[in-house]
Amino acid sequence: MKLLKLLTGAALSLCMLAPLTPALAAAAHGSADEAMALAKKAVKYYKANGREKALAEFNKPNGEFVDRDLYITATGVDGVTVAHGANPKLVGKSLMELKDVDGKAFIKSFVEVANTKGSGWVDYKWPNPVTKVIEQKSSYVEKVDNLVITCGIYK
Repeated sequence: MKLLKLLTGAALSLCMLAPLTPALAAAAHGSADEAMALAKKAVKYYKANGREKALAEFNKPNGEFVDRDLYITATGVDGVTVAHGANPKLVGKSLMELKDVDGKAFIKSFVEVANTKGSGWVDYKWPNPVTKVIEQKSSYVEKVDNLVITCGIYK
């Protein structure tokens, strides 16, 4: 009898939590508005604190510029990564010709959008650092000095 009560209670608890599952999953992912806000915060931080301090902060995996699956990257207009909040192994590497699984040179697209429009969105596919799965991604890019600051969302 105790086992039946325990199982019934567990089943009821799961039923009450089921409607929250989509909300909890969504909370694990940043939104487009949050990505844009984080990128703009990074640009503001860069302007207020200078290049050296900003890049050091952007590179901290648990710093203020990493939030769930959102993180800041900074790339020179030459395609060299100078900050990457999710993968520090990419810092110092020229990624201008890096292509996603569909063959899109998305870093080149970041630079083109930044140079021609100052800011905007670029779509491509990239591994999600949380799920480790290649997913559709859209990154907001904004130019500051000779850098392209980016923050993207996984769709």
